[in-house]
Amino acid sequence: MRPETAVDTISVDHVSVVRDDRTILRDVSVQLTAPRIAVIGANGSGKSTFARLLNALVRPSSGRVSVHGLDGERDTAALRRRVGFVFTDPQAQLLMPTPAEDLALSLRGEPRTEIERQVAETLTAHGLAAHADVPASELSGGQKQMLALASVLIAGPRLIVADEPTTLLDLRNARRISELLLTLPMQVVIVTHDLELAARCDQVLLFDEGRLVASGEPAPVIAAYRALCE
Repeated sequence: MRPETAVDTISVDHVSVVRDDRTILRDVSVQLTAPRIAVIGANGSGKSTFARLLNALVRPSSGRVSVHGLDGERDTAALRRRVGFVFTDPQAQLLMPTPAEDLALSLRGEPRTEIERQVAETLTAHGLAAHADVPASELSGGQKQMLALASVLIAGPRLIVADEPTTLLDLRNARRISELLLTLPMQVVIVTHDLELAARCDQVLLFDEGRLVASGEPAPVIAAYRALCE
């Protein structure tokens, strides 16, 4: 059973993204209030660009993005505190030599005793306590992705955006990360090629050639994606 989830609105209003004369997203409009949202589509369809709009890693060429009442252009710093972003490759966000140090970095500015308490609790909660002071480079792929997610969660975001977080993992670790994402007490957007994971979400968005072509309950949107691939 899922925990109660406090959900705010993600609003994308007529957004297009153009880079080097190439249109990556075309006039995308959607309002999202579901707790668990999957984003699916073929490689190059625009789904990762859409995900990056949600914490201003990508800026729209036209249109407006609002996340939980924060404007993507005007409130960039506050938006990035509100939104935790998990990359496909955890190496992109593990910055410190050990897991304990990496988690502590997310809490910089807090009192030392509070940092130590939260780091210890987080390491234990995610099965990493025995690896607290082990070089992060020596962790397995699954452990690195769990640490990357933990380093985002410890900062207390209200929205998690995960861009293909299970792509580089074996089946067991992919399931562990998926289960965690599906049971978090905050809103979650997951870009994924895993249609089983998408089917367990509350809403699915389907992108094709830069357009949002379907949005709704998982079964019909996934069926539409399968039809596109035939």
